[in-house]
Amino acid sequence: MAHKASVADIRAIRAESGAGVMDIKRAIEDAEGDLDKARELLGQRGSRFSAKRAERETREGLVAAYVHPGRPLGALLELNCETDFVARTQDFTTLAHDLAMHIAAMAPTRISDDDAQAADDGPALLSQPWFRDGSQTVEQVIQMAVARLGENIQVGRFSRFEI
Repeated sequence: MAHKASVADIRAIRAESGAGVMDIKRAIEDAEGDLDKARELLGQRGSRFSAKRAERETREGLVAAYVHPGRPLGALLELNCETDFVARTQDFTTLAHDLAMHIAAMAPTRISDDDAQAADDGPALLSQPWFRDGSQTVEQVIQMAVARLGENIQVGRFSRFEI
């Protein structure tokens, strides 16, 4: 018999991941009540969902800026999505702001390891550990947002400034 997911378990995982209630319920049931395994299943399913969306064009988005208080350091980021509706959501604007803050703090030099720049030019943004939670990469954080928002999300470009 399948394990029945409790409301408290669903709420806890939803607060962490932002995944849909039915997806969380299914993951808990598939993991037979093991919440760590359910989180892992959600991550895997989110990656598959994100891969399906990756081919879609991203013509909308926003530009986010972060300037570190009390220090001459800042970053600009172009974050793209499929529709202006998603670009205006709190979830998307928060992601853009956090990515700009990550860029200011972690000083990546290119978006991904696939970029034309040589690997010795410095770290790639997408493969860096997320500055808020080192157990995830920036790419995984973006994939979770893709799963939550249901649209392809891509980093268009960024610049980091420091005096």
